[in-house]
Amino acid sequence: MKDITTERAKIFADRKRTNILRAGEQQFIHFLLGKIPGFISPNIMTGVGMFGSIIVCAAFLLGANFGNIFLPIGIIGLFINWVGDSLDGRLAYYRGIARKWYGFALDIIMDWLSIILIGMGYYFYATDSTRILGFIFVVCYGWSMIISLLRYKILGVYRIDAGLLGPTELRVIIAMILLLETAIPGSITYSALITTVILLVINLKDTNALLELGNDRDREEKELKP
Repeated sequence: MKDITTERAKIFADRKRTNILRAGEQQFIHFLLGKIPGFISPNIMTGVGMFGSIIVCAAFLLGANFGNIFLPIGIIGLFINWVGDSLDGRLAYYRGIARKWYGFALDIIMDWLSIILIGMGYYFYATDSTRILGFIFVVCYGWSMIISLLRYKILGVYRIDAGLLGPTELRVIIAMILLLETAIPGSITYSALITTVILLVINLKDTNALLELGNDRDREEKELKP
């Protein structure tokens, strides 16, 4: 048990997680890592994650053109996206072939493209007057990514979560929104509005905390100067 715990700690050592589902998520990821065939590389897993985002986008497009009964396909896409996005970097660390900065850059770019695809899917599904919510959602998610990068610059600790909420929890929320819209057509407008407002509030709070961290870092550096 100790060896497993130590191995798991090494696999997830490059980032600090604070999200609600982190314990169970990390256990499941560690379990899956040992099941992945050797011919599947971390880059292939990255492609799998992007393919999942394409499925989510396609589900919205199918829903817009052929009825909301197709929206649950997006839940499958979200799961595939989680598998690829969660296992690509972890697989590299698990196999001892991690390229820290290459993986870091690739992960950020793929995450950004994924959220654009999902937001674009919502844009084409939503009615004209509510499409702006998709744009605001993408902006807020991008804002949260910028906060994570700046926090990393200031503290040297990479954290992708906003308190108890992280990418995994966001996928769960989007999946619930898709299910609700399938059962109650039109509800997605209110769900998207609530989710976007929550992201906005979290970003404002995290931005304030980030500025305080920056101020503290400036103060420390001034005190160290002769």
